[in-house]
Amino acid sequence: MTKIGFIRHGTTAWNKERRAQGSSDIPLDQDGINEARMLADRLSGEEWDAIYASPLLRARQTAEIIAARIGVEEIHFDSRLREVSGGQIEGTIEEERIAKWGSDWRKLDLGVEKHESVLERGLPAIQEIKEANPGKNILIVSHGAFIRKIVGELVRELKNEPPLHNTSVTILGHTDEVWECSLYNCTKHLG
Repeated sequence: MTKIGFIRHGTTAWNKERRAQGSSDIPLDQDGINEARMLADRLSGEEWDAIYASPLLRARQTAEIIAARIGVEEIHFDSRLREVSGGQIEGTIEEERIAKWGSDWRKLDLGVEKHESVLERGLPAIQEIKEANPGKNILIVSHGAFIRKIVGELVRELKNEPPLHNTSVTILGHTDEVWECSLYNCTKHLG
């Protein structure tokens, strides 16, 4: 069985401000660094063979902290694992979006990356990672909206789950052409 652990990056200042991050390159804040360290300690007691990550700074930093702790020497960065692009809403909070575009701003075309576009880049990336690592345990450090869309497509009963917590772990296993989820949105390392 090939196992993939999807990790959402640690907290950023924009997460706390509830600003849309999208493809903006925002670093972890100190809380995010601390969360990543706690997650790395948790993962160090498990078997992980490789790490793939979004190249955006918040995911890169989270992956680097994990890799150093669990002894994975190389992180494979893949731009297809980046967060869903937020278009014109990046850097804004809900109140600013309403003030600028009205309460129905979600119905407007503000350049937010379409669901289909995310799947068109994300699913082939996951397939290639799986094929390159048969029977191995792989970590993918990415972003909340991206992970939710990909996991919801691979395991249909997870399609409408709530947003993922920072540094959450979601584990999918692949056997006999079927993906199954054994852990979803787990942050026990933070408690």
